[in-house]
Amino acid sequence: MSDNGMDRTENEGGNGLAWFLTGAIIGATVAILYAPKSGKETRQLFSDKAKQSRDAVNQTSQDILETGKEMFERGRKLVEDAADLFERGRKLVRGA
Repeated sequence: MSDNGMDRTENEGGNGLAWFLTGAIIGATVAILYAPKSGKETRQLFSDKAKQSRDAVNQTSQDILETGKEMFERGRKLVEDAADLFERGRKLVRGA
């Protein structure tokens, strides 16, 4: 049985997160540029937002890494199961 539906949903979720983060960054930048603040306050705000964005990218990278590891383990398990089934079938054919 294939998990293509689940993989597609995970992929769409990752794309949605990327678009959300992109929109949030653009929206925050526009809001900051039009906000009536001093240069020092604006620079501090940019610094804070850049750190938040960096943290979000790091977290997303970790999530992608974990998902990749999980998918690798699922694939490895499928290969092991297929090899086991093949061996059992071969023994059945030889015994018949």
